Amino acid sequence: MKYNPNLFEEVKSVVEQKFRNESADHDWYHIERVLKLAEYIQNQEGGDLLVVQLAALLHDISDHKLNGGIKNDCGRVSREILTKLNADEELISCVCDIVDKVSFKGAGVEDEPGSLELDIVRDADRLDAIGAIGIARAFHYGGKNNRSFYEPDLGPSMHADFDSYSSDKSHTLNHFYEKLLLIKDRLRTKTAQQIGMERHQIMADFVADFLKEWNVKLK
Repeated sequence: MKYNPNLFEEVKSVVEQKFRNESADHDWYHIERVLKLAEYIQNQEGGDLLVVQLAALLHDISDHKLNGGIKNDCGRVSREILTKLNADEELISCVCDIVDKVSFKGAGVEDEPGSLELDIVRDADRLDAIGAIGIARAFHYGGKNNRSFYEPDLGPSMHADFDSYSSDKSHTLNHFYEKLLLIKDRLRTKTAQQIGMERHQIMADFVADFLKEWNVKLK
């Protein structure tokens, strides 16, 4: 591939400008953390660094939670941005093939297979969804969308398709059972799996403590 030496910084500038004023669950700092995680995993696992960097930057560029509900639109918008910046067509294809496969689409939906670079970016995005930051993001998103913390009579749903998952408006604690506590076993790279173990335990402990306090178990 022929690389524009300024392409990474140009894409980063576009994405930062777009996400700077988004809410904390999907803001520029989320993108930046995913980028750093992806760069770290790539350093351990290999793969094309520029493809990883660009896909990490663009993985939420038109996420359905931010664009009014249009699903699988990140590839289209990524292509527009990269084409405008005169990126190489082979590079564009590699990045666009990744970005629409990154998002979690339901507990009962298998992740689409793909390249090592896809595994790295998808793992990086999912690592930022778990652990202490993941807990904060989940409750921030729930509050923003007027969702309750917890409703004891409303159990989780293991969504069988993307439509049912993306349209679900259940309470925030269900999100842990429907996605966050499942992520550890869906990480692909060894590097992410190692990081994920500690972050998973943080969430598992939190959920246990949350339910103990909710039920006012003082002993």
